[in-house]
Amino acid sequence: MKALIAISLAAALLTGCAQQAAFEELADGPCTGAQVELIDQHISAQIDALAKRDWKQAYSFASEDFQERVEVDQFIAIIETQYAMLINNQGYQFNQCDIAAGMIMQEVGVRSGEEVFNLTYRLSVNGSTLGVEAAVINGVADQLNA
Repeated sequence: MKALIAISLAAALLTGCAQQAAFEELADGPCTGAQVELIDQHISAQIDALAKRDWKQAYSFASEDFQERVEVDQFIAIIETQYAMLINNQGYQFNQCDIAAGMIMQEVGVRSGEEVFNLTYRLSVNGSTLGVEAAVINGVADQLNA
């Protein structure tokens, strides 16, 4: 049991170090491979929590600034009324990732029902911690045309 705890702690520390190094300097332009991997993990974890309706877990992936402005019950209402495709998703895929003016923009295609929703996630970095600031729906396409 102690070995399992030690391994888990070491993995968490290494992940934190990798995340800190990947986001030390946010240069405008395409995201690096290391950044893309961490961004995709962060967004995936939030979408997966939403699909399970684990609201507190999903909310934990929002940025500190977002959490200061939006309470968890407001977050739930926003997701249920405007982003039901994330709850009912049948998969998602990551597309272009760019950095501009210190913000990360990650495009995500989310399959839900017969449609693919194209979203742009905006993330910030506070210290070495990623946080979702917002997601904007850019368009919807039939899965046949996507």
